[in-house]
Amino acid sequence: MSEEPSAKVQLLRSQKAKLIDILSGDADFVLQHADSRCLLSPHGYQQVKACRVPSEKVTELLDHIIQRGPEAVQGLLDLLNEQTLQETFPMLSFTKDLQVNVLSPGIKETIKRKPGPCLEETVSSKKISRSSILVKEKQLMILARTIGRSWREIGRLALDIPSVKLEQIEEDHFLHVERVFAMLRLWRTCQKEKATAAHLHSRLSQEGVGLSSESIDFLLESD
Repeated sequence: MSEEPSAKVQLLRSQKAKLIDILSGDADFVLQHADSRCLLSPHGYQQVKACRVPSEKVTELLDHIIQRGPEAVQGLLDLLNEQTLQETFPMLSFTKDLQVNVLSPGIKETIKRKPGPCLEETVSSKKISRSSILVKEKQLMILARTIGRSWREIGRLALDIPSVKLEQIEEDHFLHVERVFAMLRLWRTCQKEKATAAHLHSRLSQEGVGLSSESIDFLLESD
């Protein structure tokens, strides 16, 4: 039985660096989902929550789950493959190639990886780093030029900007593109360290927002 826990824990430990890089884009989002599945102890949750730097928060989260053993580790692996997490962190798609299969209690647990190059090479390192890089004003301006008359609805539904703020922006700016740009800048200011290109992409790609993937996918591209 000792080999089964070590296989699950080793799988998560081997991917720690990559997961920290990706999940730091919205560490609080991951923490809340992990807590909803009871993957951390109450004390562990408070310790992770107290971390102010996103990368440190994710590191602490992963360490706590690893320490809790194979059941918590399997819970996190399942969580990472949930549609909500996959949509929020597009670079998490690599986790679909990771499988921990327990054939039976008497058979050694095996870790299957997709054949071919090293797993770290399957996702561009530049794209992974994009998930933790703050969105730039140049990107916001490019995006502003693609958003049409529904910019207020996008602000309310996708970016959680209050109507009063949108009305103020409309009064302060005459040109349409400048209004949209100001709205996007306000989102970036409010999000602080969460204002990554990947996070903005996940917000704008929600169902009902009405933006085509062609108009926003550049946010996931490397410079």
